[in-house]
Amino acid sequence: MINHIQPVVSHHYLPFIDTGYCSPIIADFLTARPPLRPFYEHTAVDPDFGKAIAVKAMQPMRRDLLAEALYQQYGGITLKEEVRANIGLLQATNTFTVCTAHQPNIFTGYLYFVYKILQTIGLSRELQLKYPQHHFVPVYYMGSEDADLEELGSINLEGKKLTWNTKQTGAVGRMETTGLEALIQQVEDSIGYGPFAVELLGMLRKAYLEHSTIQEATLSLVNDLFGQYGLVVLIPDNPLFKQQLIPVMEEELWQQSSAGIVGKTIEKLAENYKVQANPREINLFYLKDDKRERIVRDGELWKILHTSLSFTGDELKKELYEHPERFSPNVILRGLLQETILPNVAFIGGGGEVAYWLELKELFLRHNVPYPVVLLRNSFLWVKREQDERLKKLNISIEALFGDTELLVNRFVFERTNAALVLRDEYAAVEKLYNEMEAKARSIDITLVASVNAERSRAVKSVGKLEHKFLRAEKKKFAWQTDQIRVLKEQLFPAGSLQERKENFMPYYAQYGPLFFEYILKGLKPVTDQFCVIREC
Repeated sequence: MINHIQPVVSHHYLPFIDTGYCSPIIADFLTARPPLRPFYEHTAVDPDFGKAIAVKAMQPMRRDLLAEALYQQYGGITLKEEVRANIGLLQATNTFTVCTAHQPNIFTGYLYFVYKILQTIGLSRELQLKYPQHHFVPVYYMGSEDADLEELGSINLEGKKLTWNTKQTGAVGRMETTGLEALIQQVEDSIGYGPFAVELLGMLRKAYLEHSTIQEATLSLVNDLFGQYGLVVLIPDNPLFKQQLIPVMEEELWQQSSAGIVGKTIEKLAENYKVQANPREINLFYLKDDKRERIVRDGELWKILHTSLSFTGDELKKELYEHPERFSPNVILRGLLQETILPNVAFIGGGGEVAYWLELKELFLRHNVPYPVVLLRNSFLWVKREQDERLKKLNISIEALFGDTELLVNRFVFERTNAALVLRDEYAAVEKLYNEMEAKARSIDITLVASVNAERSRAVKSVGKLEHKFLRAEKKKFAWQTDQIRVLKEQLFPAGSLQERKENFMPYYAQYGPLFFEYILKGLKPVTDQFCVIREC
């Protein structure tokens, strides 16, 4: 391995609601504001984990099936001892899980995939210290049945979009990994210079070239990256898991109860917030081979959209009981499957995930499944050493970076210029002059007031144009600095978005190796309303 001096990093925090990247519903969730409080069980920054554990302990749980299915899924994987131990612990009634969920994006997709998993690991550690009489296992619940290949089949790597060109359809997790070798070569061309690139590329080739499906490849990669932390990967596309949801799916197919339950919740939510996910009449897909299509009821038949398949009531019931794996929950029912098969006390999700979980509390109550502690995932901004040095030279605070770019540039110029760029006195003089003229106009002929105010408006606009020209001219004196600000903003907030929503973890891992995860673990706060900035010193 190439010798590499690892940097020292510092961690800085600011309220997430002050970043400009927090939606109103998430802001109210983090602050436990009254309009939103009835829609979830436990507060976001001070949850009662003891209560969540006690309630979950009373739920009937098929831990034997959970362990059996997990051992099956890891059949082609070299089990790390930490993972083997945790799967064994899941069979004990005093073991609980901390879970995050994500689709099997190729090469993990976005940076926040890594952050979510590390947060489950961090929270499991904290709960283990706080409740030593119990065991806590971090779980990555793979959304392998998602069929959105356009989203899952691309990554952004160092400013370039890499896309897997395949004609396959259906659940992405079931897709064959053919054609990914060329994409791995593109990854090597991009990050092959890194001290840990050989190690990372070895994991990618092992995962995607030695396994036949995307879900198996993702399991392999995630296990290699996080297995030493005891992270358990769960693929719900399994008859042992789906059979436990048969009562819920049967009610869904014949009574369509979830649409009414969730619909009422959405009506209440919509009084104050934008709705995240709307239920359908039947919130199940039919999943078979390369097809994942909606199930719709048409009189006494249940039809599979975009296919010639249809079922009578008796045929559908037989299909459900003999092949439960062929029924795939959508976003409305996915959480119920997760919380039915796992002894889960906490779910960690992004803003969108949290928003749709807020629609589901009454649905959980209907099916007598405990509603978990729902936590917003941690967010991070990684500032490299050279970027940090530039910020210091420009004397720009981290907090200021989260603002609008041009406002930041203008503020920079205003604070450093000797010229009076804001023409406050001039505006005041114009107002004074035209106030006096308006008074004279009134005394002469009231109809003249409109003419005076029209001239006032033109004069104010003229001063505004001059002010803009003054600022533009002054910016030229600070051209180097203002260009640096724009470059920094684009590097740290690509396309105006958070770094974690655009970039992939691989350049960071190629540079820092496993220590990258340790930097994140050290900086994350599993239960928090803070945004973390990591600066290389």
